[in-house]
Amino acid sequence: MSLEDAIKQVIDIINAACGNAEIKTVRMSDEEARLSVYAPAGDIERIKVATFQPSINLLNSDGLDIQVFVYDKDAPPLKG
Repeated sequence: MSLEDAIKQVIDIINAACGNAEIKTVRMSDEEARLSVYAPAGDIERIKVATFQPSINLLNSDGLDIQVFVYDKDAPPLKG
């Protein structure tokens, strides 16, 4: 499976768990991508649970590391 196919697969899982999540994708290499997901607080755990095992499976079967980081889209930004 290609990295693009793996990203699409994980994005489909995220969208099924939370239809209004905002997703930003960063390709780190040919085998690694980071998905930053911004969703309502009530959907965060559902997204984490839904993407955990598929991400592990992609790593083990295809050597593709799709990291999913989920954030509360309504939380105020951190101030330094």
